[in-house]
Amino acid sequence: MKPIIAITVDVDADPLRMSLRWNYAEQVVLAGGNPLLISPLTDVEPLVDLIDGWLIPGGDDIDSVHFNQELHPMARLQHPSRWDGESRLYSKIDPSLPVLGICYGCQFLNVKRGGSLIQHVPDSVGHEEHSGGTMQKYSVTESSTLNRATGVTSIEGKSYHHQAVDEVAPGLTVSALAADGTIEAIEDHTKPFWLGVQWHPERTPDDAATQSLFKTFIEAATNYRKGKQ
Repeated sequence: MKPIIAITVDVDADPLRMSLRWNYAEQVVLAGGNPLLISPLTDVEPLVDLIDGWLIPGGDDIDSVHFNQELHPMARLQHPSRWDGESRLYSKIDPSLPVLGICYGCQFLNVKRGGSLIQHVPDSVGHEEHSGGTMQKYSVTESSTLNRATGVTSIEGKSYHHQAVDEVAPGLTVSALAADGTIEAIEDHTKPFWLGVQWHPERTPDDAATQSLFKTFIEAATNYRKGKQ
Protein backbone atom coordinates (compact mmCIF):
# COMPACT_ATOMS: atom_id res chain seq x y z
CA MET A 1 0.00 0.00 0.00
CA LYS A 2 1.26 3.48 -0.88
CA PRO A 3 2.16 5.78 2.01
CA ILE A 4 -0.54 8.32 2.82
CA ILE A 5 0.74 11.90 2.65
CA ALA A 6 -1.28 14.58 4.36
CA ILE A 7 -1.32 17.88 2.46
CA THR A 8 -2.81 20.78 4.40
CA VAL A 9 -4.69 23.06 2.04
CA ASP A 10 -4.36 26.81 1.63
CA VAL A 11 -7.09 29.25 2.71
CA ASP A 12 -7.95 32.37 0.72
CA ALA A 13 -9.53 35.17 2.73
CA ASP A 14 -11.57 37.01 0.08
CA PRO A 15 -13.69 35.19 -0.83
CA LEU A 16 -13.19 32.63 1.93
CA ARG A 17 -12.28 29.35 0.24
CA MET A 18 -9.88 26.45 0.45
CA SER A 19 -7.47 25.69 -2.38
CA LEU A 20 -4.41 23.69 -3.37
CA ARG A 21 -2.28 23.91 -6.50
CA TRP A 22 -2.45 20.69 -8.48
CA ASN A 23 1.31 20.18 -8.69
CA TYR A 24 1.77 19.53 -4.95
CA ALA A 25 -0.46 16.46 -5.04
CA GLU A 26 0.84 15.49 -8.49
CA GLN A 27 4.45 15.34 -7.27
CA VAL A 28 3.41 13.18 -4.33
CA VAL A 29 1.66 10.77 -6.70
CA LEU A 30 4.55 10.67 -9.19
CA ALA A 31 6.95 9.87 -6.35
CA GLY A 32 4.77 6.96 -5.21
CA GLY A 33 2.63 8.50 -2.47
CA ASN A 34 -1.10 8.78 -1.91
CA PRO A 35 -2.14 12.40 -1.17
CA LEU A 36 -4.79 13.13 1.46
CA LEU A 37 -5.97 16.75 1.56
CA ILE A 38 -6.69 18.12 5.03
CA SER A 39 -8.68 21.29 5.66
CA PRO A 40 -8.44 23.61 8.69
CA LEU A 41 -11.90 22.37 9.68
CA THR A 42 -10.87 18.73 9.79
CA ASP A 43 -10.77 16.89 13.11
CA VAL A 44 -7.20 15.59 12.84
CA GLU A 45 -7.34 13.31 15.86
CA PRO A 46 -8.64 10.25 13.92
CA LEU A 47 -6.15 10.85 11.07
CA VAL A 48 -2.88 11.05 12.97
CA ASP A 49 -2.37 7.28 13.03
CA LEU A 50 -3.39 7.04 9.36
CA ILE A 51 -0.90 9.39 7.76
CA ASP A 52 2.70 8.49 6.92
CA GLY A 53 4.01 11.93 5.97
CA TRP A 54 3.02 15.58 5.87
CA LEU A 55 3.58 18.07 3.05
CA ILE A 56 3.00 21.71 4.07
CA PRO A 57 2.54 23.79 0.90
CA GLY A 58 3.07 27.46 0.14
CA GLY A 59 0.72 30.27 1.11
CA ASP A 60 0.51 33.87 2.25
CA ASP A 61 2.35 35.46 5.17
CA ILE A 62 2.47 34.24 8.75
CA ASP A 63 1.21 36.77 11.29
CA SER A 64 4.23 38.24 13.11
CA VAL A 65 2.37 37.91 16.41
CA HIS A 66 3.58 34.30 16.35
CA PHE A 67 7.21 35.43 16.62
CA ASN A 68 6.69 38.56 18.74
CA GLN A 69 7.20 41.30 16.17
CA GLU A 70 5.14 44.17 14.85
CA LEU A 71 3.55 43.45 11.50
CA HIS A 72 5.37 44.74 8.42
CA PRO A 73 3.27 47.03 6.18
CA MET A 74 3.98 44.79 3.16
CA ALA A 75 2.51 41.71 4.85
CA ARG A 76 -0.30 39.84 3.14
CA LEU A 77 -1.55 37.64 5.92
CA GLN A 78 -2.58 34.03 5.62
CA HIS A 79 -6.12 33.45 6.89
CA PRO A 80 -5.73 32.55 10.59
CA SER A 81 -7.76 29.35 10.23
CA ARG A 82 -4.88 27.75 8.32
CA TRP A 83 -2.34 28.49 11.08
CA ASP A 84 -4.79 27.19 13.67
CA GLY A 85 -5.53 23.97 11.76
CA GLU A 86 -1.90 23.20 11.00
CA SER A 87 -0.93 23.97 14.57
CA ARG A 88 -3.44 21.40 15.80
CA LEU A 89 -2.02 18.80 13.44
CA TYR A 90 1.55 19.72 14.41
CA SER A 91 0.75 19.17 18.07
CA LYS A 92 -0.64 15.68 17.38
CA ILE A 93 1.84 14.10 14.98
CA ASP A 94 4.51 11.60 15.91
CA PRO A 95 7.83 13.52 16.18
CA SER A 96 9.41 11.03 13.74
CA LEU A 97 6.75 11.57 11.03
CA PRO A 98 8.42 12.62 7.74
CA VAL A 99 7.66 16.29 7.05
CA LEU A 100 8.35 18.46 4.00
CA GLY A 101 7.55 22.17 4.22
CA ILE A 102 7.58 24.29 1.07
CA CYS A 103 7.85 28.13 1.14
CA TYR A 104 5.19 29.06 3.74
CA GLY A 105 5.60 25.50 5.01
CA CYS A 106 9.30 26.10 5.64
CA GLN A 107 8.51 29.31 7.51
CA PHE A 108 5.74 27.60 9.50
CA LEU A 109 8.14 24.90 10.70
CA ASN A 110 10.72 27.44 11.80
CA VAL A 111 8.21 29.57 13.71
CA LYS A 112 6.58 26.56 15.38
CA ARG A 113 10.00 25.54 16.69
CA GLY A 114 10.66 29.01 18.11
CA GLY A 115 12.39 30.82 15.23
CA SER A 116 11.53 34.11 13.54
CA LEU A 117 11.09 35.46 10.00
CA ILE A 118 12.39 38.28 7.88
CA GLN A 119 9.06 39.89 7.09
CA HIS A 120 10.17 41.57 3.85
CA VAL A 121 13.34 40.14 2.29
CA PRO A 122 14.05 43.20 0.08
CA ASP A 123 14.64 45.19 3.28
CA SER A 124 17.58 42.87 4.00
CA VAL A 125 19.04 42.13 0.57
CA GLY A 126 18.08 45.24 -1.41
CA HIS A 127 16.32 43.51 -4.29
CA GLU A 128 13.13 41.61 -5.14
CA GLU A 129 14.65 38.66 -6.98
CA HIS A 130 13.13 36.15 -4.55
CA SER A 131 9.61 36.89 -5.76
CA GLY A 132 7.66 36.35 -8.95
CA GLY A 133 8.99 32.93 -9.92
CA THR A 134 12.63 33.88 -10.28
CA MET A 135 14.86 30.92 -11.16
CA GLN A 136 17.73 30.87 -8.69
CA LYS A 137 20.69 28.74 -7.63
CA TYR A 138 21.22 27.69 -4.02
CA SER A 139 24.23 26.12 -2.36
CA VAL A 140 23.44 22.93 -0.44
CA THR A 141 25.34 21.82 2.67
CA GLU A 142 27.19 18.56 2.21
CA SER A 143 25.95 15.58 4.27
CA SER A 144 22.69 17.38 5.07
CA THR A 145 19.27 15.78 4.67
CA LEU A 146 18.75 17.97 1.60
CA ASN A 147 22.08 16.89 0.13
CA ARG A 148 21.32 13.21 0.69
CA ALA A 149 17.81 13.63 -0.73
CA THR A 150 18.89 15.39 -3.93
CA GLY A 151 22.45 14.19 -4.44
CA VAL A 152 23.65 17.72 -5.24
CA THR A 153 25.53 20.57 -3.57
CA SER A 154 23.98 23.19 -5.86
CA ILE A 155 20.31 23.24 -6.74
CA GLU A 156 18.06 25.42 -8.88
CA GLY A 157 14.55 26.42 -7.96
CA LYS A 158 11.77 28.92 -8.56
CA SER A 159 11.32 31.52 -5.87
CA TYR A 160 7.97 33.12 -4.95
CA HIS A 161 8.47 34.69 -1.52
CA HIS A 162 9.11 37.99 0.21
CA GLN A 163 9.44 36.48 3.69
CA ALA A 164 12.18 34.07 4.78
CA VAL A 165 13.72 32.44 7.81
CA ASP A 166 15.56 34.90 10.03
CA GLU A 167 16.50 33.50 13.44
CA VAL A 168 16.77 29.74 13.04
CA ALA A 169 14.82 27.82 15.65
CA PRO A 170 16.71 25.83 18.30
CA GLY A 171 17.58 22.34 17.10
CA LEU A 172 17.38 23.25 13.42
CA THR A 173 20.23 23.78 10.97
CA VAL A 174 20.52 25.65 7.68
CA SER A 175 21.11 23.37 4.70
CA ALA A 176 20.79 25.74 1.72
CA LEU A 177 21.58 29.38 1.05
CA ALA A 178 21.00 31.81 -1.81
CA ALA A 179 23.93 33.83 -3.11
CA ASP A 180 22.77 36.85 -1.10
CA GLY A 181 22.70 34.85 2.14
CA THR A 182 18.95 34.24 2.26
CA ILE A 183 18.21 30.97 4.06
CA GLU A 184 16.68 28.55 1.55
CA ALA A 185 16.39 25.32 3.57
CA ILE A 186 16.25 24.27 7.20
CA GLU A 187 16.17 20.80 8.69
CA ASP A 188 16.27 18.71 11.83
CA HIS A 189 18.99 16.17 11.11
CA THR A 190 18.08 14.18 14.23
CA LYS A 191 14.90 13.00 12.49
CA PRO A 192 14.61 10.60 9.53
CA PHE A 193 13.18 13.30 7.24
CA TRP A 194 12.25 16.76 8.53
CA LEU A 195 12.95 19.46 5.97
CA GLY A 196 11.75 22.90 4.96
CA VAL A 197 12.69 24.46 1.61
CA GLN A 198 11.98 28.09 0.78
CA TRP A 199 11.68 27.68 -2.99
CA HIS A 200 8.99 25.73 -4.88
CA PRO A 201 10.36 22.36 -6.10
CA GLU A 202 6.89 21.29 -7.25
CA ARG A 203 7.15 23.96 -9.97
CA THR A 204 10.27 22.41 -11.52
CA PRO A 205 8.95 18.87 -12.02
CA ASP A 206 11.41 17.94 -14.78
CA ASP A 207 14.46 18.72 -12.67
CA ALA A 208 16.32 15.57 -11.53
CA ALA A 209 17.08 17.00 -8.07
CA THR A 210 13.41 17.93 -7.61
CA GLN A 211 12.33 14.40 -8.53
CA SER A 212 14.90 12.93 -6.16
CA LEU A 213 13.72 15.21 -3.33
CA PHE A 214 10.11 14.03 -3.60
CA LYS A 215 11.12 10.40 -4.05
CA THR A 216 13.28 10.52 -0.92
CA PHE A 217 10.42 12.10 1.02
CA ILE A 218 8.05 9.36 -0.10
CA GLU A 219 10.65 6.68 0.67
CA ALA A 220 10.92 8.05 4.20
CA ALA A 221 7.12 7.93 4.49
CA THR A 222 7.16 4.33 3.23
CA ASN A 223 9.70 3.36 5.86
CA TYR A 224 7.67 5.14 8.50
CA ARG A 225 4.60 3.17 7.44
CA LYS A 226 6.52 -0.10 7.66
CA GLY A 227 7.68 0.83 11.14
CA LYS A 228 4.08 1.33 12.27
CA GLN A 229 3.13 -2.09 10.95
